[in-house]
Amino acid sequence: MKVQDLSKKFKRYPRNWMRLLEWASGEWYKGHNEFWALRGISFEVEPGEALGIVGQNGAGKSTLLKIITGTTIPSQGKVRLRGRVAAILELGMGFHPEFTGRENAVVGLQILGLNTTEISEALPKLTRFSELEGFMDQPLRTYSSGMHVRLAFSVATAVRPEVLIVDEALSVGDIYFQHKSMKRIREFSERGTTLLFVSHDPGAVKTLCNRAILLDQGIKIREGSPDSVLDYYNAMIAKREKDAEIRQIEAKGGRLETRSGDGQANIVSVEMTDESGNPTRAFRVRDRARIVCQIECQKAMENPTIGFSIRDRLGNEIFGTNTFHLNLLGTSTAKKGDTVRVIFETEINLGCGNYSLSVAVHAGRVHLEGNYDWWDQVLVFQVIPGDQYSFVGTTFLPVHGKWD
Repeated sequence: MKVQDLSKKFKRYPRNWMRLLEWASGEWYKGHNEFWALRGISFEVEPGEALGIVGQNGAGKSTLLKIITGTTIPSQGKVRLRGRVAAILELGMGFHPEFTGRENAVVGLQILGLNTTEISEALPKLTRFSELEGFMDQPLRTYSSGMHVRLAFSVATAVRPEVLIVDEALSVGDIYFQHKSMKRIREFSERGTTLLFVSHDPGAVKTLCNRAILLDQGIKIREGSPDSVLDYYNAMIAKREKDAEIRQIEAKGGRLETRSGDGQANIVSVEMTDESGNPTRAFRVRDRARIVCQIECQKAMENPTIGFSIRDRLGNEIFGTNTFHLNLLGTSTAKKGDTVRVIFETEINLGCGNYSLSVAVHAGRVHLEGNYDWWDQVLVFQVIPGDQYSFVGTTFLPVHGKWD
């Protein structure tokens, strides 16, 4: 199976009448916003290989699988498949709630391409595997979610497919049936079935899959062994959770701020971002970071100095610098009402822990020479482990060792 440069774009209309107007104008009027669920996804999976697909909700996993199964058309790119494809996507997808379990099973087997004779032979085996003998003639709407999974998996695997796609559905079933399903999946892989497996369960991905890819906001950002991909994924999740946690504290006014200065210039805003410009409050050790400061001048002045300082959780000053020491001369003359912006770029070579950022605008070398605005603890951020070696302390130093 080969996926080549796969992209999917959706149109989102703020109002329904905008869709009609766009259609009536021959798309001369653009009433939609574009949303790319997938961008440039490429990978290959060999027969008998199991590929895990991981990522947060909204990363594009389900859209990718729907394109592969043919239920959604890609905007760009190609998918090349050989042989029968069986898929378990959204729970109960393709089943009718008013049909009995048996009737839904027959329809499902027909969709898989089985003829009447093959269906008659497969139904008894399917029923035994699902262990739904007493419920096969009951309407599907009376089934629990676990029974849905039993029926869907049993139908999809009644005949060994060349490609089997499982999207998180097995997590709904009971432990006993999960073990039973995993065993069948392994047997199929040994016989040459290609598996695409989406799950938030790292244990299942590591057990079943030879390789994994990580999707984030529709882009493939990692590919490799399940261990390496999941370690990166877990670090990414931890970073985002810490970011959200710190932002919640900020929103509740949970930090102590102190400001001083004569007001000749004011700090309008301070933001920390990653190297792509996305605001964040959590960084991994050795991540690239930006500190973006916006200053408004209340009177004319020449070359105001803008600086920042980082303190640890105990208030110890870890690092500080400013535009004067960096020999960054701004505009020679700032007029009253002018707004200037300074971006500091750095690498977070800090130990894991909590830190605060203070920003100042002043004259000369240090803020004691002419303090216009000093904003203490303007924001807080956290540093979490990265993929470097383990260490202790407040600073990360690159170390190379050798036996002599």
